[in-house]
Amino acid sequence: MYHPFSIADTIKSAWNIIKKNYISLIVYSIMSLACYWAISFVTSFIFVYDNAYSQVTFVLFMMLIQSYLVLSFYKLILTLMDKEYYDFDFSDIIPSLKMAFNCVLIGLAYTIVIGTVIFINLRFKEYEMLISILDKLEMLGVGYLLIRSIFCLCFIVDDDSGAAECLKQSFSITRNNVLKIIGMIFIVLFFIALLLLVINGIITVFVDENSPSKDYAFKIAGICWFAISFPFVQVMIMATYRKLVYSHLDVDDDVTETI
Repeated sequence: MYHPFSIADTIKSAWNIIKKNYISLIVYSIMSLACYWAISFVTSFIFVYDNAYSQVTFVLFMMLIQSYLVLSFYKLILTLMDKEYYDFDFSDIIPSLKMAFNCVLIGLAYTIVIGTVIFINLRFKEYEMLISILDKLEMLGVGYLLIRSIFCLCFIVDDDSGAAECLKQSFSITRNNVLKIIGMIFIVLFFIALLLLVINGIITVFVDENSPSKDYAFKIAGICWFAISFPFVQVMIMATYRKLVYSHLDVDDDVTETI
């Protein structure tokens, strides 16, 4: 039976995914982080930053690497969600070059938007009253765009959509659900903040402030925080995406999984 998008159902679905696959998700998160660090370290010896062209090339290359890592994680979550219905292998979680390029295009589009906002602020910086109003309007505008386009990467990995198409699809499924999505975002932020406080509390209790190992403890804590919070955030996004898609299609998600 069809049911509309529900925050409670979405959290339940996300929790079931995390509960069944938390080891795979945490290990893959750490592997992705280690891979990114390794590539950054190696490329620091390859790229020469003596001009603007090499700097732009390096930024675009790292954006492409980040796109591969993020999209592969999304594909992993989708695979884990569907594994009871389909057989899969490692190649199923590797995104295509087209997907990575579309992800980079989305990133560049938002870079242009934010760059435009900064340019406008610089042009009117002498008008304090106007800037105070513009700041609020810009924050609301950018925040609204981010909320409406939050599922564009999901469509890239799930439907192999292009950059423009995935934005259109994300805007479509978020229509009439913006407040519920904002509620989901606050729940995720609360969990991330709570996890950070817990980890910080553990370090405070077990590591002396003047201890020489304090810096290492904080680095390890940062890795642990990332390894737990990153999978949680991505699973919540993907579970929300699936629930919104199926409610938008006016079918039950359990039925759709088997199609």
